[in-house]
Amino acid sequence: MKPNSGTLVINIMNGGKAEAYEGVYQCTARNERGAAISNNIVIRPSRSPLWTKEKLEPNQVREGDSLVLHCRPPVGLPPPIIFWMDNAFQRLPQSERVSQGLNGDLYFSNVQPEDTREDYICYARFNHTQTIQQKQPISVKVFSMDSLNDTIAANLSDTDIYGAKPVTERPPILLTPTGTTSNKVELRGNVLLLECIAAGLPTPVIRWIKEGGELPANRTLFENFKKTLKIIDVSEADSGNYKCIARNILGSTHHVISVTVKAAPYWITAPRNLVLSPGEDGTLICRANGNPKPSISWLANGVPIAIAPEDPSRKVDGDTIIFSAVQERSSAVYQCNASNEYGYLLANAFVNVLAEPPRILTPANKLYQVILDSPALIDCAYFGSPKPEIEWFKGVKGSILRGNEYVFHDNGTLEIPVAQKDSTGTYTCVARNELGKIQNEVQLEVKDPTMIIKQPEYKVIQRYGHVSFECIIKHDSTLIPTVIWLKDNDELPDDERFLVGKDNLTIMNVTDKDDGTYTCIVNTTLDSVSASAVLTVVAAPPTPAIIYARPNPPFDLELTGQLERSIELSWIPGDENNSPITSFVIEYEDGLHEPGVWHYQTEVPGSQTTVQLKLSPYVNYSFRVIAVNEIGRSQPSEPSEQYLTKSANPDENPSNVQGIGSEPDNLVITWESLKGFQSNGPGLQYKVSWRQKDVDDEWTSVVVANVSKYIVSGTPTFVPYEIKVQALNDLGYAPEPSEVIGHSGEDLPMVAPGNVQVHVINSTLAKVHWDPVPLKSVRGHLQGYKVYYWKVQSLSRRSKRHIEKKILTFRGNKTFGMLPGLEPYSSYKLNVRVVNGKGEGPASPDKVFKTPEGVPSSPSFLKITNPTLDSLTLEWGSPTHPNGVLISYILKFQPINNTHELGPLVEIRIPANESSLILKNLNYSTRYKFYFNAQTSVGSGSQITEEAVTIMDEGKMAGIPRPAVGAGKAMASRQVDIATQGWFIGLMCAVALLILILLIVCFIRRNKGGKYPVKEKEDAHADPEIQPMKEDDGTFGEYSDAEDHKPLKKGSRTPSDRTVKKEDSDDSLVDYGEGVNGQFNEDGSFIGQYSGKKEKEPAEGNESSEAPSPVNAMNSFV
Repeated sequence: MKPNSGTLVINIMNGGKAEAYEGVYQCTARNERGAAISNNIVIRPSRSPLWTKEKLEPNQVREGDSLVLHCRPPVGLPPPIIFWMDNAFQRLPQSERVSQGLNGDLYFSNVQPEDTREDYICYARFNHTQTIQQKQPISVKVFSMDSLNDTIAANLSDTDIYGAKPVTERPPILLTPTGTTSNKVELRGNVLLLECIAAGLPTPVIRWIKEGGELPANRTLFENFKKTLKIIDVSEADSGNYKCIARNILGSTHHVISVTVKAAPYWITAPRNLVLSPGEDGTLICRANGNPKPSISWLANGVPIAIAPEDPSRKVDGDTIIFSAVQERSSAVYQCNASNEYGYLLANAFVNVLAEPPRILTPANKLYQVILDSPALIDCAYFGSPKPEIEWFKGVKGSILRGNEYVFHDNGTLEIPVAQKDSTGTYTCVARNELGKIQNEVQLEVKDPTMIIKQPEYKVIQRYGHVSFECIIKHDSTLIPTVIWLKDNDELPDDERFLVGKDNLTIMNVTDKDDGTYTCIVNTTLDSVSASAVLTVVAAPPTPAIIYARPNPPFDLELTGQLERSIELSWIPGDENNSPITSFVIEYEDGLHEPGVWHYQTEVPGSQTTVQLKLSPYVNYSFRVIAVNEIGRSQPSEPSEQYLTKSANPDENPSNVQGIGSEPDNLVITWESLKGFQSNGPGLQYKVSWRQKDVDDEWTSVVVANVSKYIVSGTPTFVPYEIKVQALNDLGYAPEPSEVIGHSGEDLPMVAPGNVQVHVINSTLAKVHWDPVPLKSVRGHLQGYKVYYWKVQSLSRRSKRHIEKKILTFRGNKTFGMLPGLEPYSSYKLNVRVVNGKGEGPASPDKVFKTPEGVPSSPSFLKITNPTLDSLTLEWGSPTHPNGVLISYILKFQPINNTHELGPLVEIRIPANESSLILKNLNYSTRYKFYFNAQTSVGSGSQITEEAVTIMDEGKMAGIPRPAVGAGKAMASRQVDIATQGWFIGLMCAVALLILILLIVCFIRRNKGGKYPVKEKEDAHADPEIQPMKEDDGTFGEYSDAEDHKPLKKGSRTPSDRTVKKEDSDDSLVDYGEGVNGQFNEDGSFIGQYSGKKEKEPAEGNESSEAPSPVNAMNSFV
C-alpha cells in the first residue's frame, strides 16, 4: 500500500508469479463518519499459449469449389487478434470471394487457379503480452479442369468413362452459419456482430434485412464486403430476427438469426450525497434497469443494512431509503447494489447530518470594477446547514434589493445587467439560517468606457515623405490606458523610422514597404477599443538623375583550400552601375543528384570577395555568384569548376516523422525522405522502428528503401506508439533519431453523451448541457461534440412539418453550448454526439424542450374595402408567425387633411378571433392612415400600415369648406394626387365623350354648308386676351363654336378679380380640384391654378411644376 494513499501496488518485477495474485479485490475507505467501498476489481494474468502441434495435409481442391482454411488459434487472455499472411509477412488479399470470418477461418466462396500457394499462414497477436504466434503454413493446390482431365485420362483405359465436368456455376449455399436459423444474445451497449459467408459460383452477394422493421440508422455498419453486419451501441429495441440473403444469378439462400438483447444493470437514478440538518427529512433513491430486472440491495458503511446498527430515523422501502427527523449520529455512507446475471452496479452516497451556521467565503471589502452599460457580477459565496437564505442591500442602511433591474443567482451572486453610474457603492450580502446570520460588504465602481475621439485617417503619401496617424483617446481618469500600434495586424517593424508618440504614430522617410493598414489599440484593465487606417505609398515625381542599374555579374571564380567538409571560393566583382553592391549571393549545383538545379548556399556583404563554404559529403559541387544592389540582382556568374566530396555516414535523419492509423487495426508511419545531397553516400535506406508506449516491449524494426511510408498491421485500436526512423547508407547509420509518439487507427466512438439537459434562456435562445463521455470510449482524438436539433411543431398551430435538422459543433471537451435562432412558442428535440477523427458516435436519447411565447410578426395583410361616405371595412390576416397565443389586435388610425397633416390618433382593441371590422362615423371624402398589429401576452408585434379614403358627397362639395381634420401638425406619409382618383378619371372620360360627340355634330353641320363667322366674332371683341389658341396649345382653333365656346388662352379662364362666378359655369370642374393647385380657401372660393400663382410655386414630390387642371386634362383627352 502506498503511504498516504489508497493505492495498492503489486510488483512482480523482482520475482514472484502473476498467478499468485489472481483474484477479486475490493477497497474500503473508513473514518469516523462512515465507510465507503469500491467496486470489485478482478485481476487475471494475461496468457499467450503456443499453438498445438498438428499435421496439416495439403488441400487439393477443384477449380470453382468452396474451401475453408481453419485457424483454430490457442485460447488466450485476452483473446488474440487473428490475421492471415504469407511467408513475406504480407497480408493476404481479401475480397468478396475470399475473406476472413469472425472466428479467424479463411473462407473461399469459390477457388481459382491463382489461389494455389503453399504459405497460407494464420497469425494470432496477443496484444497484452505483445507476442505473435504463428500456425504452420497451409498448402492449397487448385486443379483446373484441363489438367484434371489429363490426369484422369492417363490412369484409365480406353474403355473407362473419364473426363471431369467443366467448371459449372452453382447456386449459393451458406458456409457459416449452418442451417436456416440460429440464435444470438448480446448485451445492451455492446457491438452486435452478425456474420454470413456463402459459397457459390459466381460469387454470391450478401444482403441484410430485419424482419418486421428497419436496420437502425446511424448505428449500422457493413464490414467484410457486407458479410458482417455491425450494429453499435445495441439496445433492447434492436432485438428481433435478422435475415442474411446470399444471391447470385442461379438463385439465393438465406439464414435467420434471432437476436436477443439483454442488459447488465444501468442507472436510472444513482444515489447522491445528502446534506441534512438535524431534524430534517430526506431520501436516498437508487433506481436501475436491466434485462432481467436487477435486484436492489442496500449497505450501510459497507455492511448489509439488515445487520447494520439500527437507526430509528431510517426506513428502507425497496429502492428508496427514507430519513425522518435525522440526528447527527445518523451520518453514514450508504451503498446501493443493483445486480442481475450480467453484472452489477455499486454506488456510494454520503448522508451527512450537519449543523453549521452560515459562512461567507467571498473576501470582505472586495472591489469590483466594471465599464458603464456592461453587466456587473458581485459574488457572495456561502456555506451553511441548513442552506442559508441570501439577501442583498445597497449602502450601510439601504433597503433590500428587489425588482427587474437585478438578477439573483442560486450561488449567491448578484447581477446588475446594465451597470450605471448610480450603481457605484457598497453592497452588503446577508446569509442567514436558523443557527445564525453573517454579512459581508463589497464595493462596486462603474468606470467610463474608453473611446477613441479622433481616429487615424486614410493617408496617401509620396515615397520618402513623412506621415503621421492620430489616435486621441478619452478614458476614465482612474484607469491607465496603454496604446499599441500594429501594422497589418502584426507588430510594427523594428525600425527607427517609426516614432510612437502619446497620441500619434509618425513614419519618417516612407518606403514602399510601409504600405498597409495601421491599427491603434487602446487597452485598459477593463476594456479595449481599436481603430484602423490605410496608408498608400505612391511614387515621388520624377526628377532628372543618374541612371542606376543592376550590377554586372562577378567573374573569375576560383576554388582553393579544398577539404572534406569545406572549401574557399573567391571572385572578382563586376561593375556596380552607379549603385553600390550591398551583398553577394552564392548558389551551388549538385551535379550528382540534381544536375541543372541551383540552390541557395549563403550570402555575404558587398565588401567581401572571398568566403569559406561548408560542404556535405557525396556531392559534386559547382558554385556561382550573384551581385545585389538597391536596384536588383545581377545575372549569375559563370559556374566554377566542379568539386566532388567523399562519402560518409548520414548526418541527419528524416524529418516530420508521424504515426497515424488509417484503419482501426493499423499504424501508418510516414516521414519526409532525405534529399539526394543529404544521403552523404550511396545506398540510402531507412530503419523504421516502433513499439507500444507504456508497455515494456522490445522495438520492432524493418529496413526499407525508396519509400516514405510503412504500414504496421494488426495493431489494437487507438493506442500510443513510440516511433523512430533512422537513415543509413553503405557507410553506416545516421545518429540515433529522436522518438515521436503516434497513434494507431481510430474507430467510431462507442458511447453517447449522457445527462443531456436543456435550459431555455428566452424565446429564441437555449443552453444545452451534457456529461462528457469517458475518453476511453472515444477511441480516437476527441474533436468535440455535435448537437443536432430540430423543430417538432409550433405550439400555436399544432401542425407538424418536416424541418431539416440543424447541427452545431462545439470543439474540444466542452460540456455545454448555446442554441441560437430558435422559434418562439415551439417544441424542439435535440441529441448530442461525440466526434473523433473517424466520425460521429451514437446519439444521445432525444431531449424535448419548448420555447416560451414571443411577440408576433406583423399581420399577413391589411385590406380596406367597401368605402362609403362615413365608413370603411377593414379585413386582415393573422400573423404568419404568431409566436404564441394571440390575445388581441391593436388598430390605430388618424385622418390626413389636404395639407398633409395628421389628425388625432384613435386606438381600438379588437379580439383575436376577429378578422374584419367596419369603421363608422368617419368624415366623408377624407383620407385615413391605419396602423395595425397583433399582440400576445409577451407584447405587441410589428405593425402594418395602410391608407384609404371615404367617398365624396358631390352635392355638398361646391362652395362648402372641408370639415376640420384635426390639430395634428405631422406631415402625411404621401401626397394625394387628384389625377389618380377614380371619380376624377370617370368625370374626365364623360367630358371627353361629350366633346367627341360635339365635334361630330360640328363636322356634320359644316359639310351641310353651315358657316362659322369666326373672324367677325374676333373683331367684335376688343379684349386682346381673347385670341384663338394655337394648335400646339391643344385647342380647336378657328373651328371652335361661337358664343358658348370661346377660344381660350392659358390663364384667361378667370375674371380679373380671380374668382369663379357661378353663372359662368354651373358645372365647372374647378369645384372638384384637389392638390396644391386646386384647393378652397376659408370662404369657399377656389384658389390655386387659376389664382395666377402656379409659375411661382415649386413642384412637390414627383409631380410636374404645373399641376393638372381640369381644362388641361380635357385637352389631353381630345
